[in-house]
Amino acid sequence: MTHSPPRSATVELAPSSPPGEPSDLHINCTGPRGSSTEAKNEVGSCSGKDAGKAMEPQAVALSVQENPHHDDHSRCKFNLPVDSEYKAKRIKLLSLAQPHMRSFHISWFAFFICFVSSFAPAPMLPIIRDNLDLRKEDIGQAGIASVCGAIASRLVMGFACDIVGPRHAGAVAILLTAPGVFCMATVTTATGFILCRFFIGFSLATFVTCQFWMASMFSAPIVGLTTGITSGLGNLGGGAAQLLMPILFNLISSDSFIGSSRFTAWRLAFFVPGIIQVAMGIIMLAFTQDTPLGDYGHLRKKGNRMKDSYVKVIVNGVKNYRTWVLGMIYGFCFGVELTIDNVIAEYFFDKFELSLFVAGIVASVFGLANFVTRPFGGALSDFVARRYGMRGRLWALWILQTLCGVFCIVLPQASSLGPAVAVLLVFAIFCEGAGGATTSIIPFVSRRSLGFVSGVSGAGGNFGAMLLQLLFFTNPNISMDTGLRNMGIMSMCCTLVVFTLYFPQWGGMLKGPSKDPDTNTEESYYGKEWSAQEESRGMHHASMKFAENSRGERGKRFSRPGAEVIPSHSQIASMSTPPHVVTQ
Repeated sequence: MTHSPPRSATVELAPSSPPGEPSDLHINCTGPRGSSTEAKNEVGSCSGKDAGKAMEPQAVALSVQENPHHDDHSRCKFNLPVDSEYKAKRIKLLSLAQPHMRSFHISWFAFFICFVSSFAPAPMLPIIRDNLDLRKEDIGQAGIASVCGAIASRLVMGFACDIVGPRHAGAVAILLTAPGVFCMATVTTATGFILCRFFIGFSLATFVTCQFWMASMFSAPIVGLTTGITSGLGNLGGGAAQLLMPILFNLISSDSFIGSSRFTAWRLAFFVPGIIQVAMGIIMLAFTQDTPLGDYGHLRKKGNRMKDSYVKVIVNGVKNYRTWVLGMIYGFCFGVELTIDNVIAEYFFDKFELSLFVAGIVASVFGLANFVTRPFGGALSDFVARRYGMRGRLWALWILQTLCGVFCIVLPQASSLGPAVAVLLVFAIFCEGAGGATTSIIPFVSRRSLGFVSGVSGAGGNFGAMLLQLLFFTNPNISMDTGLRNMGIMSMCCTLVVFTLYFPQWGGMLKGPSKDPDTNTEESYYGKEWSAQEESRGMHHASMKFAENSRGERGKRFSRPGAEVIPSHSQIASMSTPPHVVTQ
């Protein structure tokens, strides 16, 4: 029996990289015939026929695993600088380059048009209620239906993103719900109106697609900003609907354009968002990809992504209590926002005796503020995290959401139009900013079950909206002013659960990180999501790379002396940074 000469390897760690950047690892492997391969800037990965075989202990105590796609990755070209997961480290807003910025823009615009479709009936309610003889109870139930449908769909969407990827999951949701927008033009009863709003609401699951995609495409230090911008631009659809639908109504009913009757014009207006929604579903399928390196299916065929267990993804997300806490928190910032989108036009129309068009313009201020407020919340979270880490993110979230409740209470106290609009705008800053701060925390809860966590959080937002509208805006004995005030009080009280969030590697609002060396590292937190058997198959590799890239959440102010942890040999061997990636 013959034995191949043992391979030898020399391992050299490059000098310290700048903070937040992974260190370079140079591995020179010499084969049995003297051939050598060098994996430069690729941690623990080298190609070769015998790669992955055990090395002699006296040479080096490190196993080197084969990366059969080393050459494919070494030829990767990206328009932006990337980290070890090929996630972009900065944003170029005016770019549509594949894959990062194209996914960025298509995901937010798809979410935007779904938001427009879902809330298009809200500014038209003064006309629709006369046409269909709707009672206050019918209007309240329709508002609940519009957000209730998204509760289940967002949960399913999170799971779908984990398993099949955001591209197919998002496109299917967009295309399946588009017929509901067209059916709105045919309703003749209160029941039909409620059912249409319920079905169209399923499209709001694209929020989960949007957030999952950004966490997959952009690096941890800017994930708050990217999720804030995309969710903010998407939520802008709520304000755009308040502005767009009355404009379409006036055009269609105008004698100089189509000249339709009032009761026909509002129906025809729904064809515009419906057609755009269908177009976005097709564009998402045709021009995007799931990850920086390709679609899930393509990566699995290449062997670069292993198929995870459906059950384990769900169980892992369910067991993490942070999933449910963030779902509740989101229920009382985004839930409040959805409720305001449904009632604010009618509120201004009735209280200040405005025309339908003017009431729509005033109400649009709240939704259109998302263009600034959501990114502000995400950017603020990233900013404080640079110095205070995850603890700073949690404090920023609590402060923003508490002030959201305060100004919700103040809004009904305004007795004239000018002060009411001013309070509404300040209210939007804190309410929508809290949403951006929440989405900046979600990607750090779980790497394995990111989609599930995003889905539960998104569903929490819709559940909160359903609950708030059911409690305060469907009972004819509760005035709109009283409902707004009670909603603000409830939001402030429920926001206190932020104090329960604690990450052992980073700490919480009132307590620093754990002192137990077995639990106070990023590798231990994300590594515990995988069993020893799954680790032996290499399924935890992506989690270990994410752990390395998320060390910035320790912050400068609360960094532990001597706490910079070097991963174990097995973990180092599993992590790879982009080899010879070219940025254009």
